Amino acid sequence: MPEVMFAGPDGRLEGRYHHSGEPNAPLALILHPHPLHGGTMNNRITYAMYRAFERLGFSVMRFNFRGVGRSQGRYDGGIGEISDAAAALDWMQTVNPNSSGLWISGYSFGAFVGMQLLMRRPEISGWISVAPPANHYDFGFLAPCPCGGLLLHGDADELVPEPAVRKLVDKLNTQKGVQVDYRVYAGADHVFANHADHVSEAIDDYVGKIIARKTMALAAD
Repeated sequence: MPEVMFAGPDGRLEGRYHHSGEPNAPLALILHPHPLHGGTMNNRITYAMYRAFERLGFSVMRFNFRGVGRSQGRYDGGIGEISDAAAALDWMQTVNPNSSGLWISGYSFGAFVGMQLLMRRPEISGWISVAPPANHYDFGFLAPCPCGGLLLHGDADELVPEPAVRKLVDKLNTQKGVQVDYRVYAGADHVFANHADHVSEAIDDYVGKIIARKTMALAAD
């Protein structure tokens, strides 16, 4: 997984990038937890998501938001971090001009940034949100949400109570053409301390099935 440095809106950003051996492979961008609470691209759940997409044949990148690790700049309350993520997408799309799809996968604060990016980039074809901070941020901007996705949460999350996330899911699922696959893990806390494997398995299952359906549809044409 080669190290990459690319231009962000507030200086260079540090990432790790895996280039798929498959021609025209889909892309996945992985977004880490809150920079002011120890979140980095090397976070255990962030890394688990990265490896899951790698196994699925994606070209995939995780990177440090501004002010984290070797990324330049300083924390910007979420606004600048959305721009950082957009710059990461730009870099990936430049390297992969013929990619067959684009997914965003975020954990905690990264899930919030990912959903903001979803509303700004119509080419995003799918999303994964793990423990989105639905009680800390207003997700009302997802109106309408452009596509369905996979949302994972723990019923023992001490920072984001599960009912707050369920309320968000129920709201999204009332929107036309949107279906959120919501999976709640018994005993999982906010850091998914003993549930990293469940995150990987859920991505393998959900994304793998969507890829298989697309492959079958193309074969039928």
